[in-house]
Amino acid sequence: MIYQFWGKVIHGKNRGKLLGFPTANLRLHKIVPRGIYISNTKFNNKWYRSLSFVGIAKTFDETEVHAESYIFDYYVNLYGKWISIKLLKKIRDTKKFASKGELIKQIKKDEKETLEYFNKHTP
Repeated sequence: MIYQFWGKVIHGKNRGKLLGFPTANLRLHKIVPRGIYISNTKFNNKWYRSLSFVGIAKTFDETEVHAESYIFDYYVNLYGKWISIKLLKKIRDTKKFASKGELIKQIKKDEKETLEYFNKHTP
């Protein structure tokens, strides 16, 4: 494990959902290493496989550092709920993409790598 943090899920801009990857968004209150991570996300006392982003959404010209977690195999409205995110392995640094299409393509690659990781490391 690289790092673990928690927080209350806030309303984001719904971009992840619109791109096909709904995320739980957290405002960060402490320094968390930026990047794209294979992760586990916990809510309701259960851990779920996830892919997490920590940083600034440069593709959308944002300036605030935040965290987003795309939880596999489970989608529920988590607004206002407390969750914990455990960063397991860094996949890559964050970057600005020229288009939404490029971003979606990269997220699909990240998702594939994450699922392959869990297939190898989960009993």
